[in-house]
Amino acid sequence: MLARVLAIAFSLMPLMAQIQVHGHRGARAVLPENTIPAFEHAIEVGADAIELDLAVTRDDVLVVSHDPVLNPRICRSPGGSPVIRELTLEELRLWDCGSLREPDFPRQKPVPGARIPALDEVLALASRGSFLFNIETKISPERPQYTPAPEEFARLVLEAVQRHKLESRVMLQSFDYRTLRAMKRLAPAIPRAALFSRDQRDFAEIAREAEATMVSPHYSLVTPEKVRQARRAGIPVVAWTANDEAVWAKLVEAGVDGIITDDPAGLIEYLRKRGLR
Repeated sequence: MLARVLAIAFSLMPLMAQIQVHGHRGARAVLPENTIPAFEHAIEVGADAIELDLAVTRDDVLVVSHDPVLNPRICRSPGGSPVIRELTLEELRLWDCGSLREPDFPRQKPVPGARIPALDEVLALASRGSFLFNIETKISPERPQYTPAPEEFARLVLEAVQRHKLESRVMLQSFDYRTLRAMKRLAPAIPRAALFSRDQRDFAEIAREAEATMVSPHYSLVTPEKVRQARRAGIPVVAWTANDEAVWAKLVEAGVDGIITDDPAGLIEYLRKRGLR
């Protein structure tokens, strides 16, 4: 079974000369995050994967949002609770998450009236290419009121993936490794990436603890030696979230398998100029 899982994980990774480009929240640098227009843009410019975040509504619908409590910097409220777990899908649809430009991304173009999509809507974009879906469960043991239990969360994700027959085109990532372990029990062939931002241990050690087939460290943790150690253990490395050429160059030299970026078009062009795409 382990050999099969690793084979599938590596099938998601291109050759080293073709580093995977993951569009973070679609293409946050240019369009409102986690919206259909942002995902469509990432697909159109040739991203290898679209990265997205999941929350769960009161009526147990998986929806695509980075924040379990809606962020007033990017979403306009119709009134009422901002906690997604306290809202039905119908109530959540009343929030406008496209009219406000994210202050940290001056090139971002508002899309007035854009709503938070259901996961089913994003998975329905699969026919537009052969790209992957990098799905992150936004869950924390410190805030259990914001999500279902890890096992239920993983089950909901798997059911959505199976509805769209996309088992071969998804990977699951999380900072909370409970959902990774739960998905391993439910569908061990689906690749699982351990996200982390401060852990200084060897990448393979982190993957073993998380029961992950891949690791996704913050780019500041990536070194050539850590990537080599991961490779020796059969663990692909996908770094996040890198948005400028200096960081891209560091990651390319380290030998990562993929880069998560808010600017997939920019990264693709950078890789082309270096003969890596």
